[in-house]
Amino acid sequence: MILDIIHILLPLLIIGSSLFAVLLKDLIAAAIAVAAMSLLLSLEFFILQAPDVAIAEAGIGACLTTAILVIAIKSTKRMEDEK
Repeated sequence: MILDIIHILLPLLIIGSSLFAVLLKDLIAAAIAVAAMSLLLSLEFFILQAPDVAIAEAGIGACLTTAILVIAIKSTKRMEDEK
């Protein structure tokens, strides 16, 4: 019963966080939403009994990709500062 609820709720949360990532104007917040989506996706892989894929998704998708995105965003200049 509880597993059925998780199998319904988790994909909805993945879709919601990916929509947040697309719709957010702030790039850092969008990168955090992508990290949340990746963590939820790794949890889904773990529930579907694919722990090796879940570990790879959590390590690369959530941690490494988010770090690269944040470093790239922080190294750029904001356009609002030029006004």
